[in-house]
Amino acid sequence: MNYKTLFFLLPLLVSFFFKNEIKQYKITGYAQGTDYTITYYATDSLVNKDNIDSILNEIDLSMSLYKKGSLINQFNVAEKGIKTDHFINDVLKRSFEINVDTKGIFDITVAPLVQAWGFGPKENKIEPDSLSIISILKCVGMKNLTLKNGYLNKNKACIQIDLNGIAQGYSVDVIADYLSKKGINNYVAELGGELRILGPKPDGKPMKIGIEGPDSDGTPIIRHIASLNFGAITTSGNYRKFHQNGNRKISHLIDAKTGYPLDNEMISVTVFANDAITADGYDNALMGMHLNEAMKFVEERKNLEAYFVYHKKNGAVADTLTTGFKKMITK
Repeated sequence: MNYKTLFFLLPLLVSFFFKNEIKQYKITGYAQGTDYTITYYATDSLVNKDNIDSILNEIDLSMSLYKKGSLINQFNVAEKGIKTDHFINDVLKRSFEINVDTKGIFDITVAPLVQAWGFGPKENKIEPDSLSIISILKCVGMKNLTLKNGYLNKNKACIQIDLNGIAQGYSVDVIADYLSKKGINNYVAELGGELRILGPKPDGKPMKIGIEGPDSDGTPIIRHIASLNFGAITTSGNYRKFHQNGNRKISHLIDAKTGYPLDNEMISVTVFANDAITADGYDNALMGMHLNEAMKFVEERKNLEAYFVYHKKNGAVADTLTTGFKKMITK
């Protein structure tokens, strides 16, 4: 090769090198009442904010209680039921499975209880009395729902569903699947603290994720750093979202069996699973268990790990991890 040819090819080689350099791209926005951050590594900008917003808007039209005319709101006012779309159908199928596995602790028919305790889409500052709870409980229970051939049916007109305990995790999975279809193989998709990860980073190092929990006075802090290259991490807790009644904190997590807000030693539960819909569905259910019961439940299930922050009997804040979660912690 002579010098003239080399002089001609050199700019092309330099251009090719920089064109194929892997860069970090970050997309941030607001959806589903919270923030989202999508970070991915690629040679070009393959996904933009409009793409993500469009996906999340479609999901909201299906499952948001705050979106007028959404499919879930159509079901909640219907006498019998509705024909589902693929979004709500996917979430309902997983909801039925987790409901059975947790023996009814996870229950999407808590909507009227959530509303009664002031955590629903309509403003309500009056705490329900025991008679009101007894009356509402007649309209709670997933045994009153059937899903068949794309049709969700209820056997009582008063049955209403709330998918907030699982839909956000599912939303993260939908975004993650979209990134993968676009050929993106290294990313962290986060929505409202719910995460789906695929790594490693381009330099071969694993993705590092901060595991949040409250400190001794309830202030959210990063308690640990986890390193992983795949899977999903979600968190459920009662230290961010609650009502104050005198000295009593009223959790937004409602026990579908008693009708009252959860009141046990649990402060937060962070769950690892292969996908975010699974992690998100189980984190609320584990919050409804006592610590020993929850630890046993997770240890008995494959591809499920958890990190617990809880109150000791003396009121002190403590934490513990399942065996598998402990292996992910680097700090």
